[in-house]
Amino acid sequence: MSALNDVQLTACSPVYYTEPQDVRNQPWFANQVVLLDCRTVWTAPDLLQALLGIESQMGRIRGQSKGPRIIDLDLLLFGTQHHASRDLILPHPRIQDRAFVLIPLLDIAPYLSLPDGTNLSKALERLSFHVHDRRIEQAEEG
Repeated sequence: MSALNDVQLTACSPVYYTEPQDVRNQPWFANQVVLLDCRTVWTAPDLLQALLGIESQMGRIRGQSKGPRIIDLDLLLFGTQHHASRDLILPHPRIQDRAFVLIPLLDIAPYLSLPDGTNLSKALERLSFHVHDRRIEQAEEG
């Protein structure tokens, strides 16, 4: 990602290992959140297309959702922007439902509030999860 023109990688969370949320019979996922500085040149849709290109270069074949994959790059936020199109929704529609997103996001941006004003810590308090040795177990939704 930092090799993209006019993109600077400014922070990286530790890697967390997370049990699968929907399709349970598969290996745990490695999750990390990074902060990129690119808003002066890039638009959110253009950045998403670049991220999908990186996935493709790494061998990701899109189609099977929620199953094993070599990489999955999601665009969670783009500043305070809201965006809704067929290919991109910002903020990510399930950001507040996923401990495996909120925990590493708090590591790199502890004072961040989501565009709707929700504090990350408050969003995390609403979830049922357990963290031990960088492994996140989250109760199924429902």
